[in-house]
Amino acid sequence: MLLDAHPEPIAFEPAETALLVIDMQNDFGTKGGMFDRAGIDISQIQKAVAVTARVIAAARKAGIPVLYLKMGFLPDLSDAGPPDSPNWIRHTMMHFGKAVRAPDGTESRILIRDTWNTEIVTELKPQPGDMVIWKSRFSGFYQTELDSVLKRQNAKVLVFTGCTTSVCVESTIRDATFRDYSPVLLRDCTAEPIGHNLPTTNHQASLLLIEALFGWVSHSDHLLKALEARPAAVAK
Repeated sequence: MLLDAHPEPIAFEPAETALLVIDMQNDFGTKGGMFDRAGIDISQIQKAVAVTARVIAAARKAGIPVLYLKMGFLPDLSDAGPPDSPNWIRHTMMHFGKAVRAPDGTESRILIRDTWNTEIVTELKPQPGDMVIWKSRFSGFYQTELDSVLKRQNAKVLVFTGCTTSVCVESTIRDATFRDYSPVLLRDCTAEPIGHNLPTTNHQASLLLIEALFGWVSHSDHLLKALEARPAAVAK
């Protein structure tokens, strides 16, 4: 099977492919979450939800494993690094660990595991058979089981969705490339609020960089078309 992509089409087979959904959780994409509380425009992340849902459904139908990565820290913040580390300092600026009341009325905490804030957005909820992996850094490979899970699944091509493009998505794509996976980013299934007012946005810069050096860039329509064509090809 060929997936239309840039800089050139890439061959893939569902049995050797995995779909990654990165950080599509309430803190980033839902009103009342961390980004929204900080006054960050989440409209582009929300715009990516519906099309990502279609991609997830198509992947499940094709037998492609769906792996959710979630940014979240332990309640005591012991996995956030030392207080003088960039990871701690940057997340402190976003008030990670702060107790808040979630929109559903429950007590919650910003970027803390197993709270409303770190739940996957409602439209993209994991289903039985999907895998959820916690991470405490921008890259989904840092001190997680992601690499070992992908190797057990014999995954070679990794299809990326999620947020944000230039931070957690790009960080994970870089690490995937360093581990000799073939990353494919679906450009309409990701978003980036940082730099959205610049002449060239961070989102666009990441797409260019990934296409040039770290993998491939495609569109949900191309993946859906390839997966829809597969049964007819098999029937012949």
